[in-house]
Amino acid sequence: MKKFDLRNIRIRKVSVDDLDDRMLLINLYGTQALTLIIGILWVLFQRQNLIQLFTIPKELAFLWWGAGLACAVILVDLLISRFVPEEANDDGGVNDRIFRKRPIWHIAVISFVVSICEELLFRGAIQHAIGPYWTSIIFATIHVRYLKHWIPTGLVFSISYGLGWIYMQSGSIWAPIIAHFLIDFVMGLIIRFRRES
Repeated sequence: MKKFDLRNIRIRKVSVDDLDDRMLLINLYGTQALTLIIGILWVLFQRQNLIQLFTIPKELAFLWWGAGLACAVILVDLLISRFVPEEANDDGGVNDRIFRKRPIWHIAVISFVVSICEELLFRGAIQHAIGPYWTSIIFATIHVRYLKHWIPTGLVFSISYGLGWIYMQSGSIWAPIIAHFLIDFVMGLIIRFRRES
């Protein structure tokens, strides 16, 4: 039997163009699964009640917080994309590759999975520990594909801070989950149905 040697592991930079569709989805769902596991462990480590965290409130105000933030973000994003050159908003083609040829049901599934996993980790766990400002810095940093340009980096930071703010205002993690889902779903649909100029 051959011995495993760590020195034989080679790490190389891979662009989104180097990944086929299957590998892109494996990376997407793999990172979300890792995010979910870290989020669950962090929440439990903080001695929070996971079931209570995900309890849906009786009053529906959290829906309005989530939908309101999503509408504001989508409007701002559409205005930015209209007046700012495309190269200033470039994410390396990742969003285009994820959503361009995806069926609507799959865009909804991706948006749902991402919103649950990321909001559990960032709002449910990290924000609970360090507050919305530092959580938003971490959130913007892990969206590394945007860091080359200040406009999308600032937008991701602002969206994260908004998600943290509505979490505090509504008292329910479902407000940022709904907002995150709607933002990703609508923007995914825009990418999917955008006509080439």
